[in-house]
Amino acid sequence: MNSIKWITLLFYVAAAYDGILGAAFIFLPFSIFSWFNVTPPNHPGYIHFPAALLIVFAVMFINIARAPTRNRNLIPYGILLKASYCSVVIWHWFSGGLPDMWKPFAVFDVIFGLLFLLAYSALGNKQSSSLG
Repeated sequence: MNSIKWITLLFYVAAAYDGILGAAFIFLPFSIFSWFNVTPPNHPGYIHFPAALLIVFAVMFINIARAPTRNRNLIPYGILLKASYCSVVIWHWFSGGLPDMWKPFAVFDVIFGLLFLLAYSALGNKQSSSLG
């Protein structure tokens, strides 16, 4: 599989992942918290805002998937999203007291973040070779 094909697939998968999570936390937040037996925040706005941000990033990932080389400049924002979430969750995971519901998301986001780094690098090599 050439680099553009796997990168396109990666960002469509990332868009679906973040978009579905965002929509789930917008429309079913209390069901999700209940399912994991976690006390939700005292106001749904604390859930809805980060969920809406996930949807914004999902749209960005769709744009990257549609034109990976042209939109390579957007990939660092996806890397920063994943690094931000993972650093917070992993810190609290190892310092104690983190509900289990957040841990699988951190594992997936570490994987996405690493794949985004690979994609960014692969696209940079592609741009360099087309310039030379």
